[in-house]
Amino acid sequence: MRHKRRVLVVGGGIAGMATTLMLRRAGHTVRLIDLDPGWRVYGAGITITGPTLRAMKQLGIYDEVAAQAYIGHGIRVCDIHGRFLHEVPTPISPTAGVEGCGGIMRPALHKILSAQVLASGAEVGLGLTVEAVKDLEQGAQVSFSDGTEADFDLVVGADGLYSRVRSLLFPEAEKPRYMGQYVWRTVAPRPPGLNQRHFFLGGPHKVGLTPVSADSMYMFLLETCEGRDHVKDVDLAPTLSNLLQSYGGPLQAIREGLSQESAVIVRPLEAFRLPQPWSRGHVQLIGDAAHPTTPQLASGAGLAIEDALVLAAELDVADSVPEALHNFMRRRHERCQLVVESSFEIGDKERSGASSAEQTAILARSLSALAEEI
Repeated sequence: MRHKRRVLVVGGGIAGMATTLMLRRAGHTVRLIDLDPGWRVYGAGITITGPTLRAMKQLGIYDEVAAQAYIGHGIRVCDIHGRFLHEVPTPISPTAGVEGCGGIMRPALHKILSAQVLASGAEVGLGLTVEAVKDLEQGAQVSFSDGTEADFDLVVGADGLYSRVRSLLFPEAEKPRYMGQYVWRTVAPRPPGLNQRHFFLGGPHKVGLTPVSADSMYMFLLETCEGRDHVKDVDLAPTLSNLLQSYGGPLQAIREGLSQESAVIVRPLEAFRLPQPWSRGHVQLIGDAAHPTTPQLASGAGLAIEDALVLAAELDVADSVPEALHNFMRRRHERCQLVVESSFEIGDKERSGASSAEQTAILARSLSALAEEI
């Protein structure tokens, strides 16, 4: 390592924790802050691609993930009655040493990462955010919400779709916008024999299943609509049940099992495009703060971890932070844009009612490209 640097990482999600781990292992001093005083994680399960598993292996968490999650190969595409149509391959280089896809509960992944962050020696500050960032000749001066100030060699904005750091860095940037779909999520018992990811296409909604453990699976449903009023908690399960009314196969069992005790989450899909560069001075945006995407390629977590890997590698060889950030941008922009644009394209196909073959062709092409080494 050329220089030992003092780094502030803003945001304690996947991107922020992965960056903290990589920079601590490289010998940098890292302060990680998160706005939530409880450092909680929200959501159900997440789907993992082969490239994401490869990134997790490079991060050093693959064995823990594999022990707690589902890993396998291929996506089984079915009609709304659960009848098999075709399979989408999930390619990954044989040298990667990982499976082609997987799934894990988001809280389980958070627990794995946060435990390693705390063990890394990083300073973790919760209930804290950034109020201002002033660029200096050799770094950045940060004012915090608790009234304190500190100087850093590098500030990493890993604070998600509604990034506070991005708003300070690029106040003129486009704001997140509704992408025409709501995503419904829940977790259900995993029946014997369901050992692959599944898509159910050709109906009013795109529905998917991903095993997330030995006995659980995660379901998502993408609802195309102009908008939706807030759904009260008491109405979540009945509304999802109604959306699943015409679906059979394993989805029928999920629908029949929905009750007021079921954990159902609904969120609008929101995203935007941020032109490059994703940095200014000694401040770098990563993850959803820089390249937010809709979930059609299930690659958001993978891109976030890859960002951390590449940023740490470039800091290790560059003579200066601006040089490292320039090289980071050169390596990351095209790959991240592939995910963003392909996800938007699949979303367009879903909303227009395109055939399952049209939708999955984009998916297969994109997964093949992402299988290549970063």
